[in-house]
Amino acid sequence: MKSDTIQATRPPAHLRPATKKWFKSVTENYELDGHHVRLLTLAAEAWDQAQTAREVLDRDGQTFNDRFGQPKERPEVSINNSARIAFARLIRELALDVDAPADSRPPRTREYR
Repeated sequence: MKSDTIQATRPPAHLRPATKKWFKSVTENYELDGHHVRLLTLAAEAWDQAQTAREVLDRDGQTFNDRFGQPKERPEVSINNSARIAFARLIRELALDVDAPADSRPPRTREYR
């Protein structure tokens, strides 16, 4: 059976240089299947989205005044939050930040009397 494992994958061209470097380091240090590379790509894109939104927020602040002079939250606040959550979930899905447990123990159950 043919293995779907990808050893060295080029980072997508649209990623920021620092994100490309991170993407490359992950693909070099972990054995990833094709679907993992896709998840990694989504994580890298989410990271870049969060960074782009963060730059706008740093420059322009978190609020703006609408046409009535009322303060409103910038759309980048939501973009930043969504991208950060997506990044964290994708990294968790890839399990890049934890080692596998040494043994598998059944979960504790509460005894009812």
